[in-house]
Amino acid sequence: MTRVFWDYAIMGCGTWILAFAVKNLFDPMGLVTGGISGLAIILKELWHVPLWITNVVINVPLFLLAIPMQGWKFVQRTLYATAMLTIGLAILPKIDIVGDDIMLSSLFGGVLSGIGVGLILLQRATSGGTDLLSALIHKKLPRFSLVEILQAVDAIIVVLGIAVFGIRQSLYALLAVYISMQVSDGLLEGMKFSKQAMIISEYAQDIAKEILTKMDRGVTGFYARGMYSKEEKLVLICVVAKKEIVELKTIVHSIDENAFVTVSDVREVLGEGFLEKQKN
Repeated sequence: MTRVFWDYAIMGCGTWILAFAVKNLFDPMGLVTGGISGLAIILKELWHVPLWITNVVINVPLFLLAIPMQGWKFVQRTLYATAMLTIGLAILPKIDIVGDDIMLSSLFGGVLSGIGVGLILLQRATSGGTDLLSALIHKKLPRFSLVEILQAVDAIIVVLGIAVFGIRQSLYALLAVYISMQVSDGLLEGMKFSKQAMIISEYAQDIAKEILTKMDRGVTGFYARGMYSKEEKLVLICVVAKKEIVELKTIVHSIDENAFVTVSDVREVLGEGFLEKQKN
């Protein structure tokens, strides 16, 4: 129950950060970054339709179609995220943060929207809109991948943005999209990022013992033959969190200054001491 509460709390926080970026940074400058929020900015410019109304009008029929086609389990988190985004667009105050500086709007908006989207995706949800529409289209047209459909839908919205706001705003919008993607990807990968160390040493047994006792991390050992020396040596492999890699190297070099150590990035680790396999 506590886990579910925090999942939804983080989702709510992410949607409101995203809503703040759309309402106070993208909309005032006409930065159409794709998605339903981008379409909402276009409609607001043309017919003064409030952002949150567009979000409701487009998403409600999508959810009505998605529930029977995809099932309640598929849409429940996204429904919550969409509702929270709509509320955020409706009630968050308008704050003039960067004046008429379009560069700051695209940079700061990209960072904030990336954080918001990343927090939503971490909880296995989306903010609805084009993601949901693409999933429904993919269900009917499986020959096209979900990514291809999503890119096509967003591209149409971006082209509409060019027609309404001009090429200058659209170029800044693309910059915001790029920054947002980098930030959200970094947030997603950063939460799972670990380090793997491979250690070759004459004192492998002593090193393994120190890692097990001082760091409480598992160590795997196997024998490998050096092709030059033809000697067999015990090779250790240990996966640790990023913050622990310095401690690991300190332990190794305190025992054997001549130890051969390689450190590589590990994108995701599931199991004891690391991430649990997430369940819906």
